[in-house]
Amino acid sequence: MDQGFTLWFTGLSGAGKSTLAELLATELRERGHRVEILDGDEVRTNLSKGLGFSKEDRDINIRRIGYVSHLLARNGVIVISAAISPYREVRDEVRRLHDRFVEVFVRCTIDKLVERDVKGLYKKALAGEIKSFTGVSDPYEEPHTPELVVDSSIESVAESLGKLIARLEELNYINKGARR
Repeated sequence: MDQGFTLWFTGLSGAGKSTLAELLATELRERGHRVEILDGDEVRTNLSKGLGFSKEDRDINIRRIGYVSHLLARNGVIVISAAISPYREVRDEVRRLHDRFVEVFVRCTIDKLVERDVKGLYKKALAGEIKSFTGVSDPYEEPHTPELVVDSSIESVAESLGKLIARLEELNYINKGARR
């Protein structure tokens, strides 16, 4: 059985976490790995229904994702979490649950996020119409020492994905270019 691990994408809303998670999952499945994605929005709907956006509720949500990730990873699944996870302390707490953990900071400038924002959420948040919006009116604490930083404001999705796969190969978490 493959050895599982958790790959934890963190970054602001719209930075590209879910896009990278889906593309990476496809690549890893093509290489014969068992993969599960825990997307922040889906987890909020199914596992954390009823939680709000206070710091306490956000921390509970991240702890739940971290715990489920831990259970799956210890059973040989590669778990990809794509959740904003704004607070460093809780991300570090989740890291301590895992034997094999890769934190990926998906950096993106606010200007680029506003430009990409099809729902207009950043515009509303910047105008004060949305309260507690991470990165605007609520804090986002960048990781100090992630295993990888990708910058979606200047890198193409393909470049970021390539860096990610190369890093996982370098860590010996996946075999180099081996497809089954």
